[in-house]
Parts: sequence; C-alpha cells; structure tokens
Amino acid sequence: MTLETGPHMNGQDEDSRHADKMVRKKVARDKIMASKRGEQGLVIVHTGAGKGKSSSGFGMILRCIAHGMPCAVVQFIKGAWDTGERRLIEGNFADLCQFHAMGEGFTWETQDKARDIAAARRGWEKAMDLIRNPDIRMVLLDEINIALAYDYLDIGEVLAFLRAEKPPLTHVVLTGRRAKQDLIDYADLVTEMTLVKHPFRAGIKAQAGVEF
Repeated sequence: MTLETGPHMNGQDEDSRHADKMVRKKVARDKIMASKRGEQGLVIVHTGAGKGKSSSGFGMILRCIAHGMPCAVVQFIKGAWDTGERRLIEGNFADLCQFHAMGEGFTWETQDKARDIAAARRGWEKAMDLIRNPDIRMVLLDEINIALAYDYLDIGEVLAFLRAEKPPLTHVVLTGRRAKQDLIDYADLVTEMTLVKHPFRAGIKAQAGVEF
C-alpha cells in the first residue's frame, strides 16, 4: 500500500490546520469575552493630523440614530459651515439628535481671541447640559480638542466635569488634532489619525461630500 500524496492531500492538510487554528482562536476569544463587563459609557478621543476625526465621530452618531438612541452634537469650530452632516441630522433626525453649532470658524478667520474664547465657553456650557442628561446616550464634541489646545477651555475643568458628572452609560466623543495628554490618559478609547497624503497639499480645495 502506498500513501496517497499530491496537491489534493496537501490541500486537505492545509484546510485541517486552518480549522484547528480557528477552533483554538475561538476558544481563546470566547474566554476573553467571558471576562468582559457589561455596558459602560466611554470617553472617546479622535485626534491626530490625518483626516477622518470628525467623520468618525459622526459615524458613531449615525450608529446611535440607527439604534434609536438619543444623541447630540456640539460643534466648537465649524459652526459657520454648511456641512452635509448638519443638513442630514437637522433635516431627518432632529427628533433623535440635537445639533448645536457653537463655533464661529477657525481662529485665523475670526482673528479675535476673546471672541473665540467666548464661543468655546458657550459650546462647553451647552455640552455640559447635554452630557448631564442621562437620556442622551452619546454627545459628540466636535473639534473641542482645538479649543483645548489653544487653552480657550481649561483641560482640568473638562476632565473634572467628566469624572464627576458624566452619567455611567453616556458616551462622550472628543475630536480634533493636538489632544491634550491628560485627556488621552483619561480616555477609554483613543485613535490617532495619521496623515499620509492629502489633496490640499496638491492644491485641491476641500470637496463637498469628502471634507464637509
């Protein structure tokens, strides 16, 4: 008798090894999942020089809307912009998602530090009111990291509020480049968007549907 060999048997061996590997992986994964706790409201930070920070935050807001979960957005910088996200939410989901555009544009547009600080303060006051409401399951603080980076808002005050007053099941998402290290240390989930290539550097202006 001779053992059957060749490509057919090699393929069977590979399939068998793959199946065994997946069984071991599932056992390990199930063990990890069994150790996890129940639901918890997260502090989530999207930062970095790359594109996608606000887009990712709005993606989470749309997930909340899809699950019928009340949510809210506070924009700290882009308040003067007519964005697609704002049109979509205000035009179709205002019953589930509050949208508050509190900013007046980027700092180089206003050229008025006191005015920028006042706008940031108004945004933060609104954010605190929304976060305190336990019925609102997610609050997106869009571009707040920029206000914190310029010290228009005090990072100590923001963290103290989140520690003391954020309801246990409320998610708070903070976007914008140059996130403070204290915020990064405190957050439950931090993602840094890395800039590899951007069309703006090639002279292409911001595009509707891509940038706003």
